[in-house]
Amino acid sequence: MRGEAFPRTTRRATIAVVATLAFCAACGPAHVAPFTPRERAYKPGAYAQTGAKSAAGSLFSDVLGGYLEDTRAVRVGDSVVIRIDESADAQGNASTALKRDNTASTGVENLLGLMPALKEAHPNIDPAKLLAFASSSAFSGEGATSRKGQLTGSIAVRVARMMPNGDLFLEGTKVILINHEEYHLYVSGLVRPADIQQDNSIASSLIADAQIEFTGRGDVADQTRKGWLSRLIDTVNPL
Repeated sequence: MRGEAFPRTTRRATIAVVATLAFCAACGPAHVAPFTPRERAYKPGAYAQTGAKSAAGSLFSDVLGGYLEDTRAVRVGDSVVIRIDESADAQGNASTALKRDNTASTGVENLLGLMPALKEAHPNIDPAKLLAFASSSAFSGEGATSRKGQLTGSIAVRVARMMPNGDLFLEGTKVILINHEEYHLYVSGLVRPADIQQDNSIASSLIADAQIEFTGRGDVADQTRKGWLSRLIDTVNPL
């Protein structure tokens, strides 16, 4: 014990502290709320069965690309960079104008001998216009709607499935945590291998059956949302 530089107890405590720090560093930042990675249950539908696997003992492999082949993603598990450049600008107008007029009059000259007596008692009454009515109605309406939106960015996703006709189903999620605000970008859809560029990227406009979602949660999102009491009042408010 006298020849040891550090007591055995001190060395054990040092090792425990180092192990704790290494474990905490590997945990990474905590999410704002419990986070579950998105997984899309995609239904490909009917496809023509084409292609065939390589024969056993062939020099070419479906897993590893050849030295003269390009490095674009063509297999399950490969990564592809999606360049998102989505913009929408829609406007609509509608107007309606309706008008209707209706007039009618009925004269009663002799009704059981009452009209002469009534005219004598009231000279200002004209039996020819004793019963008369008129109706008119008009309606006009106008409406207009417009919506604009734009989303730009890039995300690297993986080939999750290869379809029977050779198309690739891509899916990926990007999560960005800034202070107490968390951003989620999710992209999935079908692409043709021929549409993937030489730099292994593809534009979002070339993705079929695309789903692109960009959401956020945290302090900023909470401030832009109504409180629960305001939402309850809006729900029961008939106006």
